[in-house]
Amino acid sequence: MSIITLTTDYGLKDHFVGALKGKILSEYSEASIVDISHDIDPFNTAEASYIISSSYASFPKGTVHIIGVDLESNKENQHIAMQWNDHFFIAADNGILSMLTQKIIPQKIVAITIHDRLHSDASDLDVFVKVACHIAKGGVLNVIGKEITTLKQVTDLQVSLSDDGNQLKGNVIYIDHFGNVVTNISKKQFLETVKGRSFEIVFKNKIIKTILPYYSAIASSDKYPIKYYEGEKLAIFNEAGFLEIAIFRSNPLTVGSASTLLGLNYRDVVSIRFKS
Repeated sequence: MSIITLTTDYGLKDHFVGALKGKILSEYSEASIVDISHDIDPFNTAEASYIISSSYASFPKGTVHIIGVDLESNKENQHIAMQWNDHFFIAADNGILSMLTQKIIPQKIVAITIHDRLHSDASDLDVFVKVACHIAKGGVLNVIGKEITTLKQVTDLQVSLSDDGNQLKGNVIYIDHFGNVVTNISKKQFLETVKGRSFEIVFKNKIIKTILPYYSAIASSDKYPIKYYEGEKLAIFNEAGFLEIAIFRSNPLTVGSASTLLGLNYRDVVSIRFKS
């Protein structure tokens, strides 16, 4: 059994996701198709990058991941297939895969060159399906593309360290179902910078002075029940290893969430200031 995952910005109202699955099964009926997400904000490559980097490791080695976000081939973005950490990723070279390659060097990357082998009205998605099924069947990357050594890097929404080493500045890159706000500041970057110093997380004229190991660790006193702490803001490093700001047990549909109550939205700046 070969697994092909799907991450797109297609939503579920239209026919696109169903048609994509149909094309895969028509090409390779034995494929096992798994949806990661189809609710990526349209053309939001940073959000797609976060979602795929957070989820891929839950799948077996050899899984093929199709990323259908901003996938149109043009003079700026070519189609690529990448073998990385024994997984395979198919996407446009638009920066989506840069979050992965910051952690581990790719095993192989190819620029896909099979477009002229498909029928004249083949879409970009048809190319992705053809490549994904080829790999899922055990095919090698060199058959479907020309090897390259570099990927396009994201030029904005990069974490920066001040010249004096006293501040990490990042951005909000994702807001989850609970309204929790995820930044692009990684635990690795934090640990490399903190060096035993005290710190404070700063955003929208608000401050958080600690990073908890898990949500309910906010209940720091045995004198009060956990319910007493509901509605308080907190920060953790989430399972994907990125700084997350949340409101403890806050329902986004009733009382609000970290995003709405703290006024944090995509691209907003979040900083960690370190004190000597």
